[in-house]
Amino acid sequence: MNVLIVEDEKMAMENLARALQANFPEIKIVGSTGSIKDTVSWLKSYPDAANVIFMDVELSDGNCFEIFRQVDVKAKVIMTTAYDSYAVKAFEVNSIDYLLKPVETEALKRAVGRCTASGGNADLEKLSMILRNKPEYKQRFIVRLNDKIMPVRAEDIAYFYSEEKNTVLVTFDGMKYIMDATLDILSGELDPEQFFRISRSCILNMQAIESIVKHFGSRMKIMATPRPDFDMTVSRSRVDDFMQWLEGNR
Repeated sequence: MNVLIVEDEKMAMENLARALQANFPEIKIVGSTGSIKDTVSWLKSYPDAANVIFMDVELSDGNCFEIFRQVDVKAKVIMTTAYDSYAVKAFEVNSIDYLLKPVETEALKRAVGRCTASGGNADLEKLSMILRNKPEYKQRFIVRLNDKIMPVRAEDIAYFYSEEKNTVLVTFDGMKYIMDATLDILSGELDPEQFFRISRSCILNMQAIESIVKHFGSRMKIMATPRPDFDMTVSRSRVDDFMQWLEGNR
C-alpha cells in the first residue's frame, strides 16, 4: 500500500509517518505535502502513485476540499481532523474515513482497516458543502516569544485577557504570550461553543473552568486552570448568557 501524507504541521506529519511504519510494514510512504498547491502539483505529477491519502482538513493555504476541485483524486482518503463533533458526524454520514487529532494507534489501525476493506469513494463535494455551512473558526493562533514565532492550537488556550492595553494569551500549561489582536477581534475568531467572553477584559475556554461561585453584585467568580493573576468574574450583564452557554443552550 502506497501512502501520501498531506499535513502542514511537521511534527504531526512525522508522528503519523512513524506510526504507519511501526504498525503497517506493508505500507510505503511515497510522498508528503503541506499545502493545497503542493498537493495538487504532486497528484498531477504522480496520479497513480498513492493508494491511500492521509489528509489534514485545514492546510496552510486553505481547506483541503479545494484539492478535489482542482485535481481528480483516485486514491482512498482518510481525513485527519481536530474538528468538533459536528464535522465528525458529517464525515460519518458521508461514509468517509477519518482520524481525530492527536492520532492514536488503535484509531489508526481501525481507519486503515476500514479503508482497506471499503470500496468506492465518499461524496467529498457533498461533505465540503456540509462543512462550509458551519462557520469556520481559527484552529490555531500565531504568537511571538522573543525572536521565535510559534502556532498555538485553540484547544490548548485556557483564556485571553487584556492588561494595560495588551492582549495576553494563556495556555493550559501556564505559558503567556502577548497577542497583536484585541479581544474584540478574537471574539469573532473563536468557536463560541468553546470560548465565552465573560467580561470586557477576558475570554474563557470552558475547559479551563474548575468551579464557579456567586460574587457580590449578582456577578460570578470563576476558579480557573491555570490560576489567573486577576479576579476572573462574569460581568453582571453577561451572567444569563454565560449560564446558557454552560448548559449548551447557545
